[in-house]
This record gives sequence, structure tokens and C-alpha cells, in this order.
Amino acid sequence: MAETYSDTELRRILEGTRTIAIVGVSMNPVRPSSYVARYLSLKGFRVIPVNPGHTGKILGGETVRGSLSEIDEPVDMVDIFRRSEAVPPVVDEALEAFPDLQTIWMQIGVEHAEAAARARARGVTVIMNRCPKIEYQRLFGELRMGGFNTGVISSKL
Repeated sequence: MAETYSDTELRRILEGTRTIAIVGVSMNPVRPSSYVARYLSLKGFRVIPVNPGHTGKILGGETVRGSLSEIDEPVDMVDIFRRSEAVPPVVDEALEAFPDLQTIWMQIGVEHAEAAARARARGVTVIMNRCPKIEYQRLFGELRMGGFNTGVISSKL
């Protein structure tokens, strides 16, 4: 059974988050992880990209880290763009690296009940199978009539 989250809870998370580590971010600007990172940074969040295949490159003004353990500053949320089976080690590393972590957020299609339970046992809020960009747009009035605004401007309007 899919989990449900109240708008109040999602709004509280988004309003209380300042720094987001995005695990599995792509350097390709048309990939969802890339435009979610760009959108969140435009909304004032500090986004720290994490992808071992792109370590040291610059994305959105931030250096791409190879792992969460390479981040030496507090992170409020870890947003996971990985397959569900890859979630447990990411959650374990996040819990180890960030003692004050507030939220583990798993993207649309990403769920792992056991890893979520471990995080919740440590007092971390877990959201699964949702996108913070879409939730931000929905909760703060930024959805467009035609659907989801991805931040990409089309010349074919």
C-alpha cells in the first residue's frame, strides 16, 4: 500500500529545508535529476550534487561530490534519484554523514520500506515516491494550467 503524506507535512518539510544533497544527479540538463536540481536551486535551496561518475565537475555552481560522506557541512534533506534497490546504502551513508538530517526524500518510482524504517527509527522524516519539485510547485501555487512547469522554456508556445 502506498504511503500518503499530508500537504501540511510536505509544506513543513519544504519550508524547513535549506540544503539538499541530490544523490544520482545527472550532468545532462534534460534528465529529471538535473532539472529538479536546477529548479530547487532557483527557489533558494542550496543543492549539493552527488554522483561518483561526475566527481569534481561543477553543476549549478556547486562541485559534484562522489558520495555523501564527502560533504563536510550540514545537510537538511537527501533526495535520492537512484533505483529502489540502491536506496539502502544511500540511506545508511546519509544517517552516518549527517547526524542532524531532517528528511530522506525518494523520487517518483523510488521506494524502500526497510531503509525508510531505519531512517525513521533515527528520527528522520521519510518521503517516498514523490518529487520535491512537483510538491513545491503544487503547494506554493506554481503549477501551470497545462501541467508541470519544468523550468524549460519552449519556443513553440
